[in-house]
Amino acid sequence: MRKRRVGVLISGRGSNMMALVEAARAPDYPAEIVCVVSNRPGAAGLAWAREQGLAAHAVDHKAYATREAFEDALHAVLMAEGVELIACAGFMRLMTAGFVARWAGRMINIHPSLLPLYPGLNTHARALADGVRIVGCTVHHVVAEMDAGPIIAQGAVPVIDGDTPAALADRILSVEHVIYPQALALVASGKARLEDGHVRILSTVNQTARLISPDVG
Repeated sequence: MRKRRVGVLISGRGSNMMALVEAARAPDYPAEIVCVVSNRPGAAGLAWAREQGLAAHAVDHKAYATREAFEDALHAVLMAEGVELIACAGFMRLMTAGFVARWAGRMINIHPSLLPLYPGLNTHARALADGVRIVGCTVHHVVAEMDAGPIIAQGAVPVIDGDTPAALADRILSVEHVIYPQALALVASGKARLEDGHVRILSTVNQTARLISPDVG
């Protein structure tokens, strides 16, 4: 089995990056993490990646006069590492349309809400303010519009009375660590196929699970 070469983009501790690296260690996983790149040289995730023996690069966005210049440098690093797919994992930079076009259909992201609800920042506080009972996370293809790309996978958790944004974030993060490796595997294996702006899953899936909140039955 030929494994697709994946570069992971981070801006901080990179917990989702860690989940991808751990999953990719399985012999039958269809992707290999070949490098980790951060726009913040001090990102904790870079140190962890180096400890794992991974190529870890800092491309500091502050060192470039324009977004395009930064993205050219980022693209050059990814090309030098032979990257075929990009997985954004807490990468806190909006991509220009030009960069997105270069990687169209080959760049995915995870977002801490059930898109299309709550794109952007402060997702957990916004969900609590609205009083929703179920929240979650989404893995999607990256397009020029923020958090608007075709959805690959989603995971949900209940909102519990007394939740804070931090508590909700922790509960959702545990699901992110499950669905992101699964979604990357689907994309890398070709079992998640882009068709007419939507993702078609070409694999047997469990469609019987359900989540009810509050579940008082």
